[in-house]
Amino acid sequence: MTYQFTPADVRFLRSSAGADAVATVDELPLTSASYLSDVAAARRLVGERAGPVLETVLLRRRAVSKVDQPDRWLFTDTALQQATPMPVARHRAHRFAGRDVHDVTCSVGVDLAALAAVANRCVGSDLDEVRLAMAVHNTGVPVVRADALRPVTRATAIFVDPARRDAAGRRRWHGEDFVPPLDALASAYRNRDLAVKCAPGMDFAELPWQGEVELVSLDGQVREACLWTGAFAGPARRATVLRSNGPSWTVTSDDPDDCPVREVGEWLVDPDGAVVRAGLVRQYAAKLGFGQLDERIAYLTGDRRPEGVRAFRVLEGGHYSEKSLRQTLRRRGVGRLEILVRGLDVDPNTLRPRLKLSGPESATVVLTRVGRTPTAYLCTST
Repeated sequence: MTYQFTPADVRFLRSSAGADAVATVDELPLTSASYLSDVAAARRLVGERAGPVLETVLLRRRAVSKVDQPDRWLFTDTALQQATPMPVARHRAHRFAGRDVHDVTCSVGVDLAALAAVANRCVGSDLDEVRLAMAVHNTGVPVVRADALRPVTRATAIFVDPARRDAAGRRRWHGEDFVPPLDALASAYRNRDLAVKCAPGMDFAELPWQGEVELVSLDGQVREACLWTGAFAGPARRATVLRSNGPSWTVTSDDPDDCPVREVGEWLVDPDGAVVRAGLVRQYAAKLGFGQLDERIAYLTGDRRPEGVRAFRVLEGGHYSEKSLRQTLRRRGVGRLEILVRGLDVDPNTLRPRLKLSGPESATVVLTRVGRTPTAYLCTST
């Protein structure tokens, strides 16, 4: 069970005494080995406030991947789980630049902070008093207690991050199960410029959304989908690939998709997950000047090394069987192997020990289907 914060807890944590208590407890290691003794120490140090102080320290340590300067933030466990990583929040906020903006499900304020940095004016709202108090502490932006389905602002652009987990913590994958539901949000803000953050695992092919669907990844991991309507909406589909250290880029359904199906070339590319989930593999291939190995498989191939993209140089390839792959790896002295699979019922974690890897070399094997033929390509990664 995670700690359930109260409004009194938040008032204490925002005070100088609360800040001192958090700083004191933050000096404890709080590792799995020391946790029980550290909890006892925290109770001696800060008394009855140990619960909210301990939870705040632990949440701030987990928040390093989500926000800048996490030691200044207040969170609840659920709010932190659902919080957008700040690079993704900033990317999304860019479309709101110069607008009056209302975040109608502001929670503890991660998205609100990104919006406030670029908006003309910004306000947040939520139904949870604890999260609202935390949002004020975290962002300094004005907030009000309001139901997201009962608009309380006019002529503002709207951002919504509906809850997508049930009471047991299980993910909800259908728009009608969101809180608030997707259809109700679209109806409540029918004539407004609206953006709705969603889970990237939704089936967007069946989503009756009149606007743009954008899939966003950060450092190779698909982080979110965002649904855009009104003046925000552009192409029907967009994939945006963000990098912490390197150039970011985008591909859309309006881009050319003249991508051939061809024999394997010198290079293979496994498209970013945002591209695959957005259904933009052909557009991405055309952007690279590559082709597909099979029209139903996302692996791409070409004869030159693509710039700024992780690519695999093909050493050899042919019909896949576990026996032939094991022989090839033994012949090449491969002891460390990355296994990529599309289109075949192969579990890399089950396959790897059966290959009996041994040797000084590293390699990547791409297992896929070309037509009806199971195929393996042994590669080096660059």
